[in-house]
Amino acid sequence: MTDLTVKLPGLDLKNPIMPASGCFGFGKEYAQLYDLSQLGAIMIKATTVETRLGNPTPRVAETASGMLNAIGLQNPGLEKVTGQELPWLEQYDVPIIANVAGTTMEDYVEVAKAISQAPNVRALEINISCPNVKQGGITFGTDPDVARELTRAVKEVSSVPVYIKLSPNVTNIVSIAKAVEEGGADGITMINTLLGMRMDTKTGRPIIANITGGLSGPAIKPVALRMVYEVSQHTKLPIIGMGGVTNVDDVIDFLSAGASAVAVGTANFVNPFVCPEIIGQLPERLHELGFDSVEQLVGRSHRL
Repeated sequence: MTDLTVKLPGLDLKNPIMPASGCFGFGKEYAQLYDLSQLGAIMIKATTVETRLGNPTPRVAETASGMLNAIGLQNPGLEKVTGQELPWLEQYDVPIIANVAGTTMEDYVEVAKAISQAPNVRALEINISCPNVKQGGITFGTDPDVARELTRAVKEVSSVPVYIKLSPNVTNIVSIAKAVEEGGADGITMINTLLGMRMDTKTGRPIIANITGGLSGPAIKPVALRMVYEVSQHTKLPIIGMGGVTNVDDVIDFLSAGASAVAVGTANFVNPFVCPEIIGQLPERLHELGFDSVEQLVGRSHRL
């Protein structure tokens, strides 16, 4: 029998598949379609101290092989997430990874301290990589010194392990990964979206009101794989990989590159059943490739 379980800091996963933050909300729409307890974990939507309405519309645009978005961290705020959304998720046997965002370091610390105390939150994902907000987000994820300092500050107040979400919009992602490792991070999630834009050919104006947006979907998978491969060679931190995952072989590729678990993002909008489908197909695919467990496959490319 194929072993799909994965053990990571704070996370005992029944399988390595989870929806990525920002593409699953708090799971209520998907819970109408399947049992969320099937998932390895759920990365909930980013939470900030205050309620955020997000950026002006239009803030989503399709591209030839992916999606541009500039949602702007829309969320109901810390009080509602801890008081309503997380208690609702307690009915499911699935660990929650809470995505934390902010404008200032103090914001991150306040949200991390409060949300890490929720009974079903097993880990934090610190969002220092959102490209779609004018303050906070990516400004913390492009400077190694700032990323290290923020990681330390959040670790001091968090009662669960801390994973840092890295941005691909940097010259050297390995330097950022090393910095957050020095800051005490327990793990890394990567990658966030790539900054891009799309034009209205008739008017010459950018389609998205924010001018630029984050590109996700199949187009970014080669970039994400390369970065997971590089980072896994230079840090000891476990990696939850993501970026353009649409099927079971994409998961195999991320595990081979060095990820220990895999998050599915934009594909949830195309096929809302993509996560349970991949979970169902994974044992047979691993068997076909000659592996008895997910653990055997992690980092395969480095051993060749």
